[in-house]
Amino acid sequence: MMRFFLGVLAYLVPTFALGFVWHLMLFDNYYRELAMYRSDVIIPFGFLSMVIQAVIFALIYERTFTRWNGSFWSRALAYGASGAALSWSFTTLAVAAKNVMASVPNYLVIETAFTAVQWLMVGPLTALAFTLPLRRDGQLSTPEATA
Repeated sequence: MMRFFLGVLAYLVPTFALGFVWHLMLFDNYYRELAMYRSDVIIPFGFLSMVIQAVIFALIYERTFTRWNGSFWSRALAYGASGAALSWSFTTLAVAAKNVMASVPNYLVIETAFTAVQWLMVGPLTALAFTLPLRRDGQLSTPEATA
């Protein structure tokens, strides 16, 4: 259960932090020029969406990638690539297909970049979350406890 919770956090924390900084600070003007978002973004809705995604992606990792015999990096990269493709399909392609915006190509560029950066962080963090050593009681094992 601890690994699963860490897997949820491995998605939720970097995704929320990056999403907030990327969309509302670094590229705020870029998104304003796309004229596709409301002026009063409802952050709790975005956060709830990310919580749901985090649980689903942690389930996917737990049920699929923990069974792989490959190395840490092979699991992290495969999961990251799979997660990025799935995320890109519903956060970039589907939005570009149905939302009114000033420039579909500009939206595709910025959101593709966001998805790539997001999953470059989430893939290894999730693999790490499911790889960390646990004690018999399910708690994380610290270096002092294993020495």
